[in-house]
Amino acid sequence: MSRIGKNPVPVPSGVTIALDGRTVTVKGPKGELSHVVAEPITVAAEDTSVVVSRPDDERRSKSLHGLTRTLIANMVTGVTDGYTRKMEIHGTGYRVQARGSNLEFALGYSHPITIEPPAGISFAVENPTRFSVSGIDKQLVGEVAANIHKLRKPDPYKGKGIRYEGEQIRRKAGKAGKK
Repeated sequence: MSRIGKNPVPVPSGVTIALDGRTVTVKGPKGELSHVVAEPITVAAEDTSVVVSRPDDERRSKSLHGLTRTLIANMVTGVTDGYTRKMEIHGTGYRVQARGSNLEFALGYSHPITIEPPAGISFAVENPTRFSVSGIDKQLVGEVAANIHKLRKPDPYKGKGIRYEGEQIRRKAGKAGKK
């Protein structure tokens, strides 16, 4: 049995889970998310929890068992607490500022870069070098943060660029120089 998959997903008060065929819909105070469950996996809703089970011990069933349970648990967490990915900018002259709901970056290019949030995502700017990406869908928050991270990846020589909060950059030594 999958160690993760066999654990029931606790459903806090204020969250409702609806099962419609293979679709699981989770509604909570922050919004609504839905997921289509893959074929061999079954989902059953109990009074205060959701149980995910598999019919057999085939390789595909085993891998989907834990995955499905984790995706449902992430949906429950998303509609109750939400997800936030904090990011920071390092480098002289690099900064971010809010333009309405959009973010505008100055990253050493000849032009500013504007990022529009997709539906369900919001940006918050703490100061010109720190901002955060928030939303209820964990996968979408991570994807938007990764796309922003790609705008200017951290440089291994000087450490300049956009980082996730707490990200460690492996620094390289520059040229040794002439003697």
